[in-house]
Formats: sequence, C-alpha cells, structure tokens
Amino acid sequence: MSEWIDPRQLKAWLHDGQEIALLDVREQGEYGEAHLFFGVPLPYSRLELDIARMVPRLSTRLVVYDADGAGVAIKAAQRLTAMGYSQVRVLQGGTAAWQAAGHALFAGVNLPSKTFGELAEHAYATPSVSADELAAWLAAKEDVVVLDGRPLAEFKKMSIPGATCCPNGELAYRVRHLVPSEKTRIVINCAGRTRSIIGAQTLINLGLPNPVFALRNGTQGWYLEDHVLEHGKTQAYGPPADVERMQAAASSLAARVGVQSVSDDTVMVWAEDTTRSLFLCDVRTPEEFAQGSLPGAQHTPGGQLMQAMDLYVGVRNARLVLFDSDGVRALTVASWLVQMGHDVHVLEKGLQSGVVLARRGAFPVPLLEPISAADLKQQLALNKIRVLDVRSSMQYRAAHIPGAQWSIRPVLDQALAQENRPVVFVADDSLIAACAATEMAHVAQSYWLDGGLQAWQAAGYPVEATPDTPPDSACIDFLFFVHDRHDGNKAAARQYLAWETHLVSQLDAQEIASFRLPQPTQLEMHP
Repeated sequence: MSEWIDPRQLKAWLHDGQEIALLDVREQGEYGEAHLFFGVPLPYSRLELDIARMVPRLSTRLVVYDADGAGVAIKAAQRLTAMGYSQVRVLQGGTAAWQAAGHALFAGVNLPSKTFGELAEHAYATPSVSADELAAWLAAKEDVVVLDGRPLAEFKKMSIPGATCCPNGELAYRVRHLVPSEKTRIVINCAGRTRSIIGAQTLINLGLPNPVFALRNGTQGWYLEDHVLEHGKTQAYGPPADVERMQAAASSLAARVGVQSVSDDTVMVWAEDTTRSLFLCDVRTPEEFAQGSLPGAQHTPGGQLMQAMDLYVGVRNARLVLFDSDGVRALTVASWLVQMGHDVHVLEKGLQSGVVLARRGAFPVPLLEPISAADLKQQLALNKIRVLDVRSSMQYRAAHIPGAQWSIRPVLDQALAQENRPVVFVADDSLIAACAATEMAHVAQSYWLDGGLQAWQAAGYPVEATPDTPPDSACIDFLFFVHDRHDGNKAAARQYLAWETHLVSQLDAQEIASFRLPQPTQLEMHP
C-alpha cells in the first residue's frame, strides 16, 4: 500500500527549500488540462525510461499524483518503490483534493517558465513591436533582422517571412554574426510570448547597443493580424562571432544577478553528496553535443532549458551545473535560471574541465521478442493474434495496420481484459512496447513488431487512416489545447494567448516568491 500525503503537507514541502520531485504521472493530454504549478510531467507510459534521468537520487522526496489519487498514481508509486525509491508518496485525492483545498490548477505546459516570462516582461519593461509594425518595417525594407528563438524543428513548422532560426540559448554566442551592425533593429519572436520576451531581454541584458524588440504574441500574433507565415524554412544561425566581447558581457551579466562559477573539484565533491541531487547540463547545440561531451552530462539546449526546465530536471531545488565550450552560453542561460529560482552554477573551464560523473541509465524492463512484418501478416490472416498500437494517438489516426487497436499503458488492462491470444505491440521504440507489456500479466505471449510500422509499410503491406478514431476523449496523450492554435484555428490562438497573459493572476504569494526577478531600483542601476 502506498503512503499518502495530503494537500496541506504537500504545499508545505513545496516551499520549505528542500528537494522534492512532484511528478504528474498521467499522460500529456490529461496533465495539460489541469495540473499543479510545480508538477513535472512524467507519463506512466514512460516511467521506467525517464525516471532515472529526471530523479537520479533514490532517496529524493517524491510525490506522484493523478486526478483523484486512486488511478495511475497508485501504479506509478508501486513501480517506483520497486525500483528502489525510498520516499514515495501519493497525493491523497489527487488534483481534485488540491483544488478543494483552495489551491489553483493550471492548464498548459511548461508553467513555471511561461509564467516567469510574463513576470520578466513586467519587471524589465521589455520593448515589443506589433505584427503590423514589423510587417511595415519589412515591407519598407528597413534595417531590421528577425530572429526566431525556437529550435529548428519548431521554426520549420511556421516562421515569419525572412526570419532566421536562432534559439535563445544561442543568441549571445551568434548574434554578432547574424547582426554585424550595431544600428540594425533586432526583433525576436517565438510561437507565442515567452521566448520572444526572454530572447529580446537577453540581448538587452547583455548590453547590445542595437534597438531590440520582442514580437508581441509571436507567430500567433502575426497570423491573427492576417499576415502570411512561411512553412518548411531552414534558415538557421551561423558560427559564433565576437566571442571575447560576448564572454565579457555574459560574465558581467552573470555577476550582476548572482551566478556563481564552480570548479571541477567542487562538482566532484557534490557528486558524492547523497543528500542532494546534481544535474550536469550541456547547453550547447545538438550537433556539438553529438561530437562529445563530459561523461555524465545530459544535453539540455540552453534555450529549451529556460523554456521547458521540467523536461530535463524533475527535482525542485536540485543543484544544476551548466557548461559549454567557452562560457558565453552557460553564463547567459544561468543568468535567467537563477532569476527563476534555481540553484544554478557555471562550470569553470566548461568542456575542458575534468568532471566525470556516473550516470544511471534507464531502469531495465523485460524486452519483448520481435516478430517480423511477414509473420505478423500471416498470423493476422489466421486471426491468431491481437495487435495493439501504442504509438501516439495522432500517429495512429494518420496510419495504422488494419485491425490494430490503439491503446496506451495506463488503460491496457481494460483493452486486454478478455484477451487470450498472443499480443503484438506496434511502437516506434521497443522499450515503450516493453513498458506497456508490464501491464499484461494474464497474457501468455507478447511481441514487438520488429521495426515498427515503418517495417510493415516497407514490406508493402497496407495501412489505414482513421481521423476520428480514437475519439478525442480517448486521446489522453495529446493536448489539443496547445496544438490547435497552430492549425489555422484563430479562436484557439486567441484562447492560448489569453491563457498565457493571465497565468500570473492565478499564482499565490508563495509561488510568486519562488522567482527572484530584480526590483525596479536594481534595474535602474543596470540599464
């Protein structure tokens, strides 16, 4: 039986300054509809794969929750205890009890970061420009450069005409290559608000003499004003430039906000501390990380670390150590994370340091025996096998094996309640299939389709599309609220922007106090 924690005690734990991992173990669509402000999404369907990375220390205070405390949170707590986590609690009554106790629930994702962006805009009075104003500048061929602060994959989906992709974590390092003149106006955009604001304010905080603006409401604001977006563009940042000057600017900024540097010897001592969690974060680009990093580091692109910390770090109040190749990016990113309330340091010597950390891999799950596409097709023709597709619900809708049923780990026991035949899982990753199969104690045999749906299609076998199946109500892995705004739905875009601008009004005093933004008097001292 799992141990319980009530909302009053959890609220106290969240603000006592000690480490805590608060995990929402529902699937993405459920999490994104209503969750706790500091809740970190770790879906039960991926629990064994991600928990060691997100919560590396087994003795961390760990609280899991779901909607009512009686569903998937119980399963997750049992699995975590079996994996060796020694302080696991379940939020009694789940989100319903939390709300009944007078605490707010939040829709959407990356809440602390997005809320911080709204607070930062207010604290710094970040200059912004409307879509119409920017369109007029571009039409008049004025001296203006548009930089998109999102990763390239997001940039490809939609972008401002003529924009260049330069994720926020790379701005300090590459802006002088992209904008060599100090007179050029710079406009930073994202899809909505947060990265537009943080990107623009980053350049201002670094002391760039250029006029710098955030594009108000990003690509959504552009689209809502009936301007045309581009799609499929790949124009991305170039090499670093003026590195020594930007090193000095980043060092000055970091010192102003209280970022501390740390030696590799100190980091190695911290690594032996069994009372604190340590995250070693390489903030460089994916290409640089792929060329080699420090042993034990995880790749946390700087812009995304600021935007979506909860995808990389599952422990509130953990120690974070950032590094890159020459300090520019790590210092700049750390200057924001410390204002977000994190215990963050920058590693001296960065990539050239001697830090070597042991890093625990994913918890093992029993792998499934593979079955070939040809053998599966033969068994299906004889009706001797059941096929469950555990890819995302949107992938299933787009294309799946005829006769396959979509399901996901939390509800597999319902899908297979009366099944006696062997089961074949269709998944992009054999480990996802293996995690799902742990729910099937009563099924004698289970397999993974070797190579997934790609192998089935490569063999020339048919697939079918079912745009409305599974129904929206069953797609617990997909958050329509976030995605509909990008599909030509202006009402959804307006709703999303209204949600973003009203986040701050939902916070209580303790949640606001967790951030460490400067007061106006401090800002006047360092314009």
